[in-house]
Amino acid sequence: MDNIRSNTAIICLSPNLGGMELSTIKLAKKLSPYTRVIVIAKENGFIAKNSNEYVGGNISLEKISFRSSLSLSIILKTRDIIKKYNIKNVIFFGASELKSLYFSFLYFDINLIIRHGTTKTKSKKNGFRRLIYNRVNYHVSTSKHIFNNVQKIIPFGKATKECIIYPSIKYSPSQNSNDSNDIRLLHTGRITEGKGQLDAIKACKTLVENDIYFYFNIVGGYENEKDKDIFLDFYKTVSYKNSINITGHVDNVIDFIEHSNIFIFPSYGEGFGNSFVEALSAGLVCICYENTTFKEFKKLGFYMHIVEDRSINKLQEKLLYVAQNIAYEKEKSKKNIDLVKTLFNEEKETKKYLDILQ
Repeated sequence: MDNIRSNTAIICLSPNLGGMELSTIKLAKKLSPYTRVIVIAKENGFIAKNSNEYVGGNISLEKISFRSSLSLSIILKTRDIIKKYNIKNVIFFGASELKSLYFSFLYFDINLIIRHGTTKTKSKKNGFRRLIYNRVNYHVSTSKHIFNNVQKIIPFGKATKECIIYPSIKYSPSQNSNDSNDIRLLHTGRITEGKGQLDAIKACKTLVENDIYFYFNIVGGYENEKDKDIFLDFYKTVSYKNSINITGHVDNVIDFIEHSNIFIFPSYGEGFGNSFVEALSAGLVCICYENTTFKEFKKLGFYMHIVEDRSINKLQEKLLYVAQNIAYEKEKSKKNIDLVKTLFNEEKETKKYLDILQ
């Protein structure tokens, strides 16, 4: 992987903090030894505000201020950046701003790569979008589930190709610090309905009813004020809330992972599920719903527990079983540590991106 590629822009214009934004920063770091990387982000967004963590060396940052996804500012500023850095490759994280970027790329010889990490529900196969997506060279999906979703939703140009590139997880736990068999549960991710925090709390009722001591850390910030209100209104009614710790966003997620033994993640759907794979890589006993990429992980050989989608009763039954057999479950889950290193390693991910860069 020593060959140097042409200059590459990685564009993510979302202002938020989430998996897509963190993946943008991580990919910039992974590719920077092989190509000059220019990260293009929204001014005053999460990526721009945290640029001190990744800018430097072979990575530069350019910021764009805009109010809507169809923006003259995006068009003109991006064109200026392409000319300034002589950019040949573009990796775009997102969807809605593509209609502006289409005009940004007019008359430039750009190798355009769209990175898909979330499930889309509305078809993009109408007239204008067909024109836009005809410009794409590669669609990169983060899982087989997303790969199938892209084929169903997104129009393809005659020369457009699609591939799967699993995100890498670089995490090597020295030793799970929770050596006891006390029940220490964990959920990580933005607090919003689709991530399943409320379902996870409801599932814990079975532990209370069976006199099983537990402690549950819920790690992550609120998606928005509406989600915060919904979550806190429910949390206030929970009789066992003293066993539940709401941490908010933290920088030391690893500390929580290494002091847990059960990762309960009843998400309603994931494009890849970085949090889930991090838990697998640490040897935590993982419980989830039967949907999207979780079924894919099971087929890949991971030891994990999948229950009927959105069934609180089945989630309770499985959590109780795991808690009552925690020593056995921890031992069985250890095999996931090496499997993550094999399937989701950084060298493999980087090579696949370099294969499609010019």
